[in-house]
Amino acid sequence: MGMKVLLVGSGGREHALAWKIAQSPLVETIWCAPGNPGIAAHATCVNIQADALETLVAFAVDQAIDLVVIGPEAPLTLGLADLLHAVGIAAFGPSKAAAALEGSKAFMKDLLARHAIPTAAYRTFRDPEAAWAYIQAQGAPIVLKTSGLAAGKGAIVCQTLAEAKEALERIMIQREFGSAGDEMVVEGFLRGEEASLLAFVDGERVIPLAGAQDHKAIRDGDTGPNTGGMGAYSPAPALTDALVNRAVEEIILPTVRAMAAEGYPYRGILYAGLMIDGDDLQTLEYNVRFGDPECQPLLMRMRSDIVPFLMACATGSLAGMAIDWDPRAALCVVMAADGYPGHYPKGDAILGLDQAAGLAGASADSMVFHAGTRLDNNQVVTAGGRVLGVTALGQGVAEAQRRAYEVVRRISWKGVQFRNDIGYRAVAREQQA
Repeated sequence: MGMKVLLVGSGGREHALAWKIAQSPLVETIWCAPGNPGIAAHATCVNIQADALETLVAFAVDQAIDLVVIGPEAPLTLGLADLLHAVGIAAFGPSKAAAALEGSKAFMKDLLARHAIPTAAYRTFRDPEAAWAYIQAQGAPIVLKTSGLAAGKGAIVCQTLAEAKEALERIMIQREFGSAGDEMVVEGFLRGEEASLLAFVDGERVIPLAGAQDHKAIRDGDTGPNTGGMGAYSPAPALTDALVNRAVEEIILPTVRAMAAEGYPYRGILYAGLMIDGDDLQTLEYNVRFGDPECQPLLMRMRSDIVPFLMACATGSLAGMAIDWDPRAALCVVMAADGYPGHYPKGDAILGLDQAAGLAGASADSMVFHAGTRLDNNQVVTAGGRVLGVTALGQGVAEAQRRAYEVVRRISWKGVQFRNDIGYRAVAREQQA
């Protein structure tokens, strides 16, 4: 009998995970809660929301699930993995206590400071007046972050004191991010290039994935407000092999050891947001799950069966394991709803999906991953801010970029928006080489 897997979530990250898990010869049945129309091609979707913890646990028990793969951060920070372990079901993802690495920026910064792990200078505030006094003393540029979860939108880079005052008011006075802004972290501004390094972690051992780079800003040239991510690619030229090794030795492994030493061993995927400035390496943030959209290009490049890695993190040891990577590059372009990351409409019919799938299917070198979609009378319609993640492989980033945009141009809906320059830094580097 093959394994029964329950995947939790409904985004582009979860579609990529469902697609990858479905390729495993070890797996017989995949359920996904709640899933989306793209995931339905690889798994049986069940209408249970990702934060309905008791219902998810009951379903996992009822179906005799062997492994639950938890995609988003919310159920992890609420303690879904702990509830599953309590009833003897393996869960891929950290405990509630360990998920505080993402759930509380203050916890994360304090842990790094206690263990001398490189990160920007910072202070934490619950009082806006004290925060403003500190910000004025520090001067700009400066970074303000909600301590709690804000769907990737809670970090505001302020170039001037006027921008810092506005950001402070948005977070702590107008409460734009709700309770995520009860506590605020004020950080020194770091110069350099951001990159993402994800790693499988079994509590003590670390296996890094290939490097990736995300594009946070809504518009071309990294302008406009931050989003959950408008595109990503792998490998990231900024993350050389030497830098990956340093990041593991100087940042990720010390963090994993610190978590174990303080009584909350970390198991699952650990995502380090890094700032690279020449030889200087700093920790910007930690996420306790696969990045979305970084997950999509990473899993397209991963040749190894993912399931043994998920199980080793959940219940066993990563000792002796290694990932086989496709040497090609992969690039993901996020297609978003009109108005995102602000208010956006839902329910617009998505045109061209069949044509795009035909183009993708012919080569197997591109995939249209569904993120914010749902079915309405057999028509796929928009149901979120980030709607699709079109991902393609190529000999280099430039070729992956060209192939991804070929597919993007076949898909449309009213007011669709996407960046035209995903991967521009890597493409420029390739052209110079």
